Amino acid sequence: MKVLTFGEMMLRLKPVGFERVLQTNNFEASYGGAEANTAVSLALLGHDAAYLSKFPENALGDAAVSTLRKFGVDTSRSLRGGPRLGMYVFEKGNGARGTGVVYDRAGSSIATAKRDEFDWQTLFKDVGVFYFSGVTPAISDDIEAALKDALKYCQTNKITVVCDLNYRGKMWKPERAQVVMAELMPFVDVCIANDEDFIACLGIEAFDGNLSTGITQIEDFRQGMKEITKRYPNCKTVASVLRNINSVEQSDWMAILYQDDTFYDTPIHDVNVMEGVAAGDAFSAGLLHGMLEKLDPQETIDFAIAASVLKLSISGDLNLVTEAEIRTAMSKGSNARLSR
Repeated sequence: MKVLTFGEMMLRLKPVGFERVLQTNNFEASYGGAEANTAVSLALLGHDAAYLSKFPENALGDAAVSTLRKFGVDTSRSLRGGPRLGMYVFEKGNGARGTGVVYDRAGSSIATAKRDEFDWQTLFKDVGVFYFSGVTPAISDDIEAALKDALKYCQTNKITVVCDLNYRGKMWKPERAQVVMAELMPFVDVCIANDEDFIACLGIEAFDGNLSTGITQIEDFRQGMKEITKRYPNCKTVASVLRNINSVEQSDWMAILYQDDTFYDTPIHDVNVMEGVAAGDAFSAGLLHGMLEKLDPQETIDFAIAASVLKLSISGDLNLVTEAEIRTAMSKGSNARLSR
């Protein structure tokens, strides 16, 4: 079954080592973006994954597209043209200094794309699952409108819709996010909601904002997940990641899946974090893998959280791991041994 993901891919610049943007003379360059990251993970897990965006017709656009193709993602549906590729700078934290991101994506090719550039009948040919995150409708009014057209097409043509709420406070405010997501959620079949996503995107109280005690708030998360399915009866599955972030380098992660009035909890993973970026996208891909492979709910959520915590050990946006490595990580503590 083909999965189509829709969003913005960007050039990612990272100061070398733990240097700050203000002091560095060298940046490591790579490419990534929420929905692109998810598509790459799915392709590496053996799925038919396609990615939709708009890339400039220049060397940076070519390099971004080539990155996707290198890992097996179908880019034939993506558009070309427009002024530029969006960019973000990732400043890795250390100790008491947190990790930070600076966006430079205004006026990008996808941000200036028009609603009528997207021919959904053609774009959705042979697609069985459509995936987007809350980043996508925040890109521009035209992309928000195009996304609404896509969701209506999915509903009419029985294409499964998966949404990671993925709130980004540097892109829009809760007041706007809640209005937009209230219009999109009636089309969503599977929802991923983590931490502040509940209140920022949906106005549902489920997390108090303290990331150091996320796991201890598990009952509040459960009630929030129930509330999502109550407000949006079309949404039959909700998944959440819970975290106790003790420092930039060390945290505890677990996840919950809510399906058919039943909760499925994973074990808690004690994680040494190399780079705290895109673990949510890896989680989404792991969850989709379980759905596509028709794994039982417990195995699905165990697989998803293992994929997520593995991403924390890898630099860059892309979760470059195999299914075998994820399954090893599902067995807590068994993946540190030298493989030879």
